[in-house]
Amino acid sequence: MTPQRDPVERSADDSVDLYDVSTWEPRSAVDRLAALLYAGISYGLRTVVLLATLAITLSLLATPAVLVVDEPFLGAFFGLSVVPALALAAYIWYADITTSEPLKLLVATFFLAILFATFAGIVNEIGRYLLSPLPAAIGSLLFFYLIVGPIEEGVKLLAVRVLAFRSASFDAVIDGAVYGAVAGLGFAAIENAIYISGTLSELDSGMGLFTAATGIATVRALVGPGHVIYSAIAGYYLGLAKFNPEYAGPLVVKGLLVASIIHATYNATVQLVPSLVAEFYPVGPDIAFVGYVILYDLLAGFYLYRKISRYRRTYSDVRMTADVDDIRPERTEFDPSQR
Repeated sequence: MTPQRDPVERSADDSVDLYDVSTWEPRSAVDRLAALLYAGISYGLRTVVLLATLAITLSLLATPAVLVVDEPFLGAFFGLSVVPALALAAYIWYADITTSEPLKLLVATFFLAILFATFAGIVNEIGRYLLSPLPAAIGSLLFFYLIVGPIEEGVKLLAVRVLAFRSASFDAVIDGAVYGAVAGLGFAAIENAIYISGTLSELDSGMGLFTAATGIATVRALVGPGHVIYSAIAGYYLGLAKFNPEYAGPLVVKGLLVASIIHATYNATVQLVPSLVAEFYPVGPDIAFVGYVILYDLLAGFYLYRKISRYRRTYSDVRMTADVDDIRPERTEFDPSQR
């Protein structure tokens, strides 16, 4: 997109000095001071936010770290709790039929999601407090659909948007699903660590600790893949937005909307439905819970799978009928850094 120009600039020839009339550049001491102050404010604010986020994240990880130091075997449970989510993210990465994504960008997206998860935690607590005067049922629904779903999916998408999205390696729609899945993995990792450590820190060491760790790690292992699926869906639409700049805004909103609704619906039903199943059918509450989580993830995953599969089929079809150069992505204008 060509930048707009003032009528004076459009009409004048190169011999006319338009400084401070319709164009500008740092010339005077005041100009240079203004540019320096802007750079300081811009980068200083980013640094402050980053350092604050890092400090909050480290404080959240302090309890898991202490637990692992006291009981080293617990480290295995923290790791095992993310194995299903890691396997799912790896599958989505493998399903990318285009070029492979750089490992450094995947790792950076993973850690950015961990950092940005702190924002979701803070907003969730504020939202919970603000909705607490409402009746429990209404407050819970509003909390899940207006706070948890949009905020958590938003920060995971932000982890993709601030770095990987701006990279030249993000050169296909499906890349959005890959980076979204990795962001979901990072979010699941820190959430699992906090949940597991929060439960175990209230227990004494010994066999009871091992049994409790097994139970909570199993539950978190079941929950983790959901985060990968939801953010991969939002990421796919972010990929569409990059290559359809005229509809970028609505596409990003659609991805967040779909991911948030699926996420919030899971939160709103994960306790209710298994309880009803256990009450009306001869199955235990734990079996009903496991079965519901797996079924829900399969349904949400199938939605994502259809999109990835359609992209793969179409990509294969066009490669059969076009030169390789013909399907290389074009430069887009959605990213301001590319203008």
